[in-house]
Amino acid sequence: MIYNINKIAIATHHLVYGAPQALKDYLVSRKITKLLYISHPLFVDNTKSFFEVIVKSKVQIKKQWSFRLPISILNYPLELLLTIFWVVKQKEKYDIFIGVDNLNAFAGIILKKLGLVKKVIYYTIDFVPKRFTYPPLDNLYHWADALCLKYADETWNVSPRISEAREKFKGLRRSLYNRQKIVPIGVWTDKIKKIPFANVKKHQLLYLGSLVKKQGVQLIISVIPDIIKKIKDFHFLIIGGGSYESALQRLAIALKVEKHITFKGWVKNRKLLDSLLSDSALAVAMYRKESDNYSYFADPTKLKDYLSAGLPIIMTNVPHSAPEIVKNQCGTIINYSKEDLKKALLKYLTDEEMLKTYRQNALRYIKKFDWNIIFGRSLNPLL
Repeated sequence: MIYNINKIAIATHHLVYGAPQALKDYLVSRKITKLLYISHPLFVDNTKSFFEVIVKSKVQIKKQWSFRLPISILNYPLELLLTIFWVVKQKEKYDIFIGVDNLNAFAGIILKKLGLVKKVIYYTIDFVPKRFTYPPLDNLYHWADALCLKYADETWNVSPRISEAREKFKGLRRSLYNRQKIVPIGVWTDKIKKIPFANVKKHQLLYLGSLVKKQGVQLIISVIPDIIKKIKDFHFLIIGGGSYESALQRLAIALKVEKHITFKGWVKNRKLLDSLLSDSALAVAMYRKESDNYSYFADPTKLKDYLSAGLPIIMTNVPHSAPEIVKNQCGTIINYSKEDLKKALLKYLTDEEMLKTYRQNALRYIKKFDWNIIFGRSLNPLL
């Protein structure tokens, strides 16, 4: 329980439900005196920036900013100013400001200099050594990251590889920048629908996430012709969207397996998403190691979502958590190859006892990543 903190502000970006939204729900459930929640859309989202003032778990004010510039990158400085303006407008001082990503944390540092914030937390959801291909923009991004790391009272990294990468690629030594801590991605274990194993679709494979080439969904589709020779009712459920979606759909048609695939699109309703996850038997995360820096340095949300629904995971050895998932018998690491993928899929989907055992293991393992545990442990030292 939070006793000494009366006012907290969060500034973030949104597309689907993730760690920032979970943090908001955690603080609301703790009934803090006042929560100011500011959220801006990611560039692929056509929604608007908004803020909410939540007093003892009840939304008192909610306002939206409808103006967006046609060139997406130009919205970033606008969002920075908007965040500062909305905090200033409240005419009161916040005990903690949590900025998710360096743009929002930078706003918090400015607000602290203005005397409107006591402590700033820089919440790093992802990190890559080369964020942008345009060097001046990439340099600006990493300058902001270093500045936030220096001036924030605390930095939360979702993965141990983030602080390692800052030191290796940017010279930000952990011994000097020593206010970094690991705050992994979590789940709400008590809110996720659990269905009996008897009701699981035993031959349904699931992928959740962005549809871009580096995620390897094309490899999964390419083995379906071989899978359906052994498993006639095999089905591949794809939840998500992105620039590579049309190419994947064309591949499915070319291989004549489109009836075995459902492209569901992004599911923003969390209850519906949890229901779709729980119905499936198995999940995949076929990251391409040579091109997927984001997943290598971060803590992919999809892995925790899979495990929370009891889904064993077939994955490549890219995320930092992959070996631990295998150690706890919740999944399998394979090479990025059609042959390895085909063997792994058939191994799981033709052995119900294995599916059931790994499902139980996943549900047991994920309990330590409950958001109540993660945020409680992370916030308590600041209170």
